[in-house]
Amino acid sequence: MPSPLFADRPAPQPPQSGALDALISQTQHLRGGLDAVRRESSIEDEQFEDPRARWQRALCELAVHHLDGLGEHLGQLREGLPVDPDEAPPGERLPAAPPEPERRPSASRVGSAEWNLLTDEVTWSAELYEIFGRRPAEGGLSLDELPSCVHPADQSALTTMVTDCLVDGKPIDGEFRIIRPISGERTVHMMGEPVLEADGSTGSMWAVLRDVSELRRSQQAVRETQDSLRRQRHIAQTEHRLAVELQEAVLPPWRGALSLPTGTGALDLAAHYLPSAISALVGGDWYDALQLPDGRTLLSVGDLTGHGVAATSGMATLLGALRGMAVAGVEPGPLMGYLNHMLDVSPQPALGSAVCGLYDPAARTLTWAQAGHPAPLLFRDGAGLALRPPEGVLLGATSGATYTQRTEVLAPGDLLVLHTDGLAPRSVPASPEAGAERLLSLAPRFSSARTAQECVRAVVECFGDEQREDDACLLVARIGSDT
Repeated sequence: MPSPLFADRPAPQPPQSGALDALISQTQHLRGGLDAVRRESSIEDEQFEDPRARWQRALCELAVHHLDGLGEHLGQLREGLPVDPDEAPPGERLPAAPPEPERRPSASRVGSAEWNLLTDEVTWSAELYEIFGRRPAEGGLSLDELPSCVHPADQSALTTMVTDCLVDGKPIDGEFRIIRPISGERTVHMMGEPVLEADGSTGSMWAVLRDVSELRRSQQAVRETQDSLRRQRHIAQTEHRLAVELQEAVLPPWRGALSLPTGTGALDLAAHYLPSAISALVGGDWYDALQLPDGRTLLSVGDLTGHGVAATSGMATLLGALRGMAVAGVEPGPLMGYLNHMLDVSPQPALGSAVCGLYDPAARTLTWAQAGHPAPLLFRDGAGLALRPPEGVLLGATSGATYTQRTEVLAPGDLLVLHTDGLAPRSVPASPEAGAERLLSLAPRFSSARTAQECVRAVVECFGDEQREDDACLLVARIGSDT
């Protein structure tokens, strides 16, 4: 095949082989490193994969195609254009070529062609025959015949590119789809230029065609997985916003201190919600304080498994039922049994833990029950301890569970701390006691605090900046004096 040179420009000098060898070596090194990344990240395993994994795999495949194509082009550049031995100058016959190494399947992705407009001769490389799925015996397609193998939707664009090249001398740089006889549709990227005669007329057209089907499929996979990730992110953001709004609507609207009931033995109350380190994880934790018609005060904290709208809506249902039964006069033990039945028969299975107590200001007693939840902490005279819990399993764990209750006699100045089990940071092994132990260590600070709100502030200073796996709730109740 003659060299595709313009008549009005000098022939470029071939690049130094040493520089090309270095580039080829770097490309091979990068290719090996990319294969190692694919193996280490295990993104080729399609079982149970999510959109992010598919996106990573698609990007790796795209990078593979780019590197393979770069390696092929550098190899062809190093080999130079083929020269017919019969056309070599006398005395400079080329030595016999060494056996061609076995090419990988990707080596047939790039082919070349020349169409001589003066002799109507068509010259195709062996690789181009493979791309078009033709046998060399059939000969290459002329420029007039080429559109017959092109997808109907792309024929007009190809005709325009060829016409602009031959008539106006514009370089060809575009893609079109071809229909192969056996293996179906392929996408080809064509780059070509006219070869000018001495008088400036176009004598032939030379082009390089590359099969970019796999590359375009990889790019399409990247776009689709990116779109999928954007949709999932939008859905997650919407669900998070709904969960936050629902949580804010359900939890008690009071912020700061609250006194229930008024008069002798009143409770000084304060509460706080601590989000998890992953802000998107809004869980089913709650705290609640409600004055009942009989003068007692309902105190409760709890946690429903799961995150997002499902957990928050389940928490809202459970908390609504708890309030309603407490207003109706149901005692803590039986109340826990009813909540357990609700979760047991729910169409959306879930587990929950809770503490429910009824504080009687006249007698200064707390009657309470628990369902697989950390016991309330009692602080008195500068020391703290966890109350001995009555029997009770997780809500929703078993049908017909029985929950007992205990009554604690409190004194003026006592401090009750009810909390969920998400207080422990990530660095501490998960256990129900981890958060309680750290709260008990704050006994000296609680002893010096004058209000429940100051106690909450001390907890936030201790726990607020930590990286927690789960969200948490805190309810502090300080027993008032007779005055």
